[in-house]
Amino acid sequence: MTGAPESPDSLALKRCTPCEGGTKPLDKVAAESLLGGLDARWRLADDGLAIETDFRFRDFYRTMSFVNAMAHIANAEDHHPDLRIGYNYCHVRYTTHAIHGLSENDFICAAKIDRLR
Repeated sequence: MTGAPESPDSLALKRCTPCEGGTKPLDKVAAESLLGGLDARWRLADDGLAIETDFRFRDFYRTMSFVNAMAHIANAEDHHPDLRIGYNYCHVRYTTHAIHGLSENDFICAAKIDRLR
C-alpha cells in the first residue's frame, strides 16, 4: 500500500477476501490512508477498531430500502456491518470481527455503500 489514499472507485471495484488466522488488523496510519478513499462522512471510531457513519432519510421506507441494499452488498462480499436502524436513520459500523480490528474489507464495503447514495 502506498502513502496516497485509494480512490473511491478503486476501493469499490475490489472484492473482499477472507481475513482470519494470522492476519493483523490495520494500524492507524493505514486506516487513515484508506479512509481518505471514502466519502467524508466516514470516520475512524474512537477505539480505532472500526469505521462508522450515520445516514439520514426522509422516512422509514427509504431507510429500509437503503438497509436492504446494504444487506445485498454484505452478503455478496461475505462481510457484514453492525447496524443501528430507526425510522429515518441508519448507523453503520464496519470492523473485521475475526481479527478484532480493521481490514481492507471494511473499506471496500464502505466504498460500495457510498455508491448507493
